[in-house]
Order: sequence, then C-alpha cells, then structure tokens
Amino acid sequence: MNVVYERCCGMDVHKKMIVACFRTGKQQEMRQFGTSTKELRNMAEWLEQGECQMVAMESTGSYWKPVYNVLELLGLEVMVVNAQHMKAVPGRKTDTKDAAWIADLLQHGLLKASFIPNREQRELREVSRYRKSLVEERSREINRLEKMLEGANIKLSSVVSNLMGMSSLNLIRASMAGELSEATIDGMIYGKLHPKRDELLAAMDGVLSSAQRMLVGAVLDHISDMTRRIEDIGSIIRIEMQKYEDAITALDAIPGIGVQSAQTILAEIGIDMSRFPTAAHLASWAGVCPGNHESAGKRKSGRTCKGNKTLKTTLVQCAKTAAKTKDTFFRAQYDRLTVRRGANRATLAVAHSMLIAIYHMLKTNQPFRDLGGRYYNQFNAEKKINAYLKKLNDLGWSPPVTAAN
Repeated sequence: MNVVYERCCGMDVHKKMIVACFRTGKQQEMRQFGTSTKELRNMAEWLEQGECQMVAMESTGSYWKPVYNVLELLGLEVMVVNAQHMKAVPGRKTDTKDAAWIADLLQHGLLKASFIPNREQRELREVSRYRKSLVEERSREINRLEKMLEGANIKLSSVVSNLMGMSSLNLIRASMAGELSEATIDGMIYGKLHPKRDELLAAMDGVLSSAQRMLVGAVLDHISDMTRRIEDIGSIIRIEMQKYEDAITALDAIPGIGVQSAQTILAEIGIDMSRFPTAAHLASWAGVCPGNHESAGKRKSGRTCKGNKTLKTTLVQCAKTAAKTKDTFFRAQYDRLTVRRGANRATLAVAHSMLIAIYHMLKTNQPFRDLGGRYYNQFNAEKKINAYLKKLNDLGWSPPVTAAN
C-alpha cells in the first residue's frame, strides 16, 4: 500500500534546470534550481529545512541520476517513477505544472517507486553494460570485416567458422601483404585447417585494392583495440565482483549461462532477492513474462513489456545456448514449445524459467538442480503413447505380427 505524505516534493528534472514543488498540506512552494552539484546541495538544504519526507521525479534519460546521487548521499528519501505512470492531462503541460502534478500525486500516495539499486550496484551496472556494448560493437566490426572480404571476393568465412581465429588472421594479413602462396600457407594455418589447405587457397584468391587493404587494416586494428578494452573491463568487473564469487559459481552451473553472463545478470539484479516479493515480480521487472491485456473477459495480446533491456537480452542469449544443450530440462521445454508456439516464444519461455531458477537459487542459497530432459515424459505417459500410436496408424504403420508360441 502506498504511503501518504504530509510534506513532500515533486521535481521536473531537465538537463540544465530543475523545477521543484514542495507541498505542505494544501500549501505549495515552487523553486527553480540548476543542475550543478552546488545547486543540488542548495536544493537539498531547502528540502531539509522544510523537513521533506519524500522526493519524487521522473526517470527521464540520465538526468535524474546526479539528482538522485546527491539527495541520497545527503540522507533524503527519493523515489524515481516511471513517466508513463503519472501522465498529466494533455494540453496542460508546463514545467511548473508538471512539478506540481508530481507533488500532488506523491502527497496522496498515488505514485509507485521504481526499483533503484544502491550506489555500488549502480556503478557495477555501468561497467557491466559498457562491456556488453563493447562486445556488441566488436561483433558488428567482425561482420563489417566479413562484408569487406566478400566485396573483394575472398570467401574465407565459407571455409572457417571463426573469422578472428589465429589461422584466419594470418591468412588475411598475408593476403594484404601479398605474401600468401602454396609455399607459405602451411606455416599460417593450425590444427584442423591443414586438411582444408587447398580450399583455403581457393577461398583467399580474391582481389584487394589498395583502398580495401587500408580499410581492412583499419578494421582489424579497431577489433584488436576493442578486444583489449573488453579484457581490461573484464578485469575491473572481476575485482569489483569478488564478493559475488559464490553466486557467480552457482549461476555458472546452469546450462547456457557462462561466467560473463552470470556477472551481467548479478550486476542487474544483485544478490538480495528480498526486494522482489516473488519470482513473478522479478520476471515482470525483467520483461520476460507474458503481458496482461484483458478486456470483456477476453485475453488479448500477451506481448511482453520492455523491462530491463540488458537483463532481458542476456537471458535470451543464455536461453538460446541452453536450448542446444542435450538432455536438460531447458532443452526439453524448448522442444515442447517450439512446435506449437514458435522458436522465439519458446526461447523467451526458457529465459523465463531460467530467471525463476536464479531467483530461488539466490533467495534460498541452494544449488541448481536440473530436472532432466525426460521431465515432461512422466506426465500422462499412457495418453502420449496412444497419441503417437494413432499418428503412426494414420501414416500407414501397423505393429509387426509375432508368431504364436
């Protein structure tokens, strides 16, 4: 149940200015402040003098973050609210009216606070999300490199699975320098690529102009630089997440989740599950559960909400990997749903199940226990056997006749 406040403040936050409306009973006072740290301290002092019980503001862009940090540091109670939850009447919008509207809703207990983790976890999120963006940008650069090589009629990606492997990089650099030949290729390739020697020579028989050589070289340098930066950020994350080691190890035991994915998940949700009343609340906050849209007793679109984008995309990636792991519950769940619901919905359902498992593991401090790939076979076994026999009969199959003894 939302709390009703006697003395509260609503803020309309912008990049260069903040309009604050302080309400005491039916009286209100409007003030405007800048967004520098000094101005924020002055605003906090004004609120402390008025014995403000709660401050509310919209979660617009990243402008709310410095305001939240300063007010939190000075000991004031602050809530950040989804802008969609407190839209004012259309056509009556000014900065002053927005601040007054937020304060009015807050005073009557009509605002619901968004989940904002503590400062330590917020900083950890920034580092983790930066690494994720670097990994995504590196993948785009690798795709860009493949496109350039295809434009030069170099079909290396048709022969090798990893364009950034040691052998592939040796071949690309040798081709750029004009040093690739039958006599030199053996010293450039390793392992299982030796039997593909002739295929590699044919694939590398392209035409690289001088401009293409310089462009490919620039892309390779960019990829190498991002690889180094990703490793550096990974080192920072390992240092900052030392107290999460037990939780990371526990999550790493779940099929489809690796160490980096576990770090990203924990950076987003933390290890304290008391902030989420149930696993369903966490799944809804992450955006991996079906949406609610019902009217006149009819259930309409079940599209998921946006939720936490970083957490949702990470879980979906893990679910795709888990769906390929044999003899696991997640593989069985994916196979069961993909036939009638499609691959995308089946993947999201697996991500939903993975997050529920993570919630209970962190809350009860229990290890992951896989239900196995035959979990669904134990239910209605006789009914399933009869259904499969009926399908076989429809296809013209009949059981073999055995000779009587």
